Amino acid sequence: MLSARDVHEATLTDAVSIAASGPKFREGSIRLIGNRWSRRVHEIKDFLSRSRVPFVWLDLDSDDEAKRIVAEVEQPNLPVLIFPDGTVLRNPNVRGVAEKLGLDTQPPSHDWDLVIIGGGPAGVTASIYSGSEGLRTVVLEQTVPGGQASYSASIENYPGFPEAMSGSELANRAVQQAERFGVEILVTRKATGLRVDGDTIFVDLDNGEELASKVVLLAVGLSFRWLQAPGCAPLVGAGIYYGAVTAEAAVCAGQDVYVLGGGNSAAQAALLLARYARQVVIVALEDTLEETMSRYLVDRISATPNIVVKTNHTVVGAEGVDHLERLTIQNVKTGSIEVVPAQSLFVFIGATPSTDWLPTSVARDEKGFVLSGLDFAIEHKRPRGWSLDRAPLMLETSVPGVFVAGDVRHGSVKRLTAAVGEGAMAAHFIHQYCSAR
Repeated sequence: MLSARDVHEATLTDAVSIAASGPKFREGSIRLIGNRWSRRVHEIKDFLSRSRVPFVWLDLDSDDEAKRIVAEVEQPNLPVLIFPDGTVLRNPNVRGVAEKLGLDTQPPSHDWDLVIIGGGPAGVTASIYSGSEGLRTVVLEQTVPGGQASYSASIENYPGFPEAMSGSELANRAVQQAERFGVEILVTRKATGLRVDGDTIFVDLDNGEELASKVVLLAVGLSFRWLQAPGCAPLVGAGIYYGAVTAEAAVCAGQDVYVLGGGNSAAQAALLLARYARQVVIVALEDTLEETMSRYLVDRISATPNIVVKTNHTVVGAEGVDHLERLTIQNVKTGSIEVVPAQSLFVFIGATPSTDWLPTSVARDEKGFVLSGLDFAIEHKRPRGWSLDRAPLMLETSVPGVFVAGDVRHGSVKRLTAAVGEGAMAAHFIHQYCSAR
């Protein structure tokens, strides 16, 4: 039988498509040592998995090798990361791990032609086209490039790739392409503010620095919608997870796990988890999965014997001391309640726009999605406070020189290929804007 450590390696190899396995994989990998229910361990596992960095996780509670290594580490402060070169990081945050890996977290300059906020499909695509046109471009990504797509273990409907690939692999290819055109991509770096002074747009960073740019593209995408049921918030990262299936599937071996949601992301998560878990229970509000899920995924779920579907149900509570132990599930039609033992719940109940940090001058709809020239043209009016003689360009916001693309745009089609297309369109209009200046 495979150990949890071996299964985790198999998960990375199969689901995330890292081409390495066995002892060779172990020797060249980072070792992450810590408790399974540590939120910091979960954050690091998720970051490394989505970044396609080979690593071995050793559970300090059950792995003798982990206990031996920690005993030999001077002043251990869990979790501990040991790199192939012998470097030891004690209880690092994700940014510290990124810096050790050689990823860029600090801007090499404070003056740019284009600042792209968000490293998802729309943002990275726009950077490829803007970089190829000679614009000095930087992308700010608060976690890992790829956006929501980077959580997907298998993308099968992306044109031109008949063989499935993981979202992280697709994102990695796009990043490499952008960097070939001189684009600077910063990870673990968040934008916290935006202001305009004359012809210059300033973007505030979470470390207090400020970037100046001729143009800004908002491609921040969406954030997971949190489950608001009682008891859930304290258990995030300790049994309740948002998107992090490839990072956590391994430790679900032989267990009963739950997936909340009836969309395609929930389906892909359930199919991956079913390869390791004893049973996967999909909890969905809808009457049938066909209402919200692609047909090919519905068929695969029906053909997977260890996946159980509970429609017309939702999670209304969670309990546990230091990790998830029980879930309360309710039938939304009858109101009946069921309490079930559970150690893992993966939540896919939609997403919300990440736009609270923007100034009021950037017009948004009632849900926070950013309005653009498309919306103003439909209403046959210019944005409030618009001072230019011309109308906003197609993907330009209510602030001249600030554009929007991808899922965060009002009225966007929430599909990977649509986000890529909007990124390319945004680059075109940005180039047009810069030429006019």
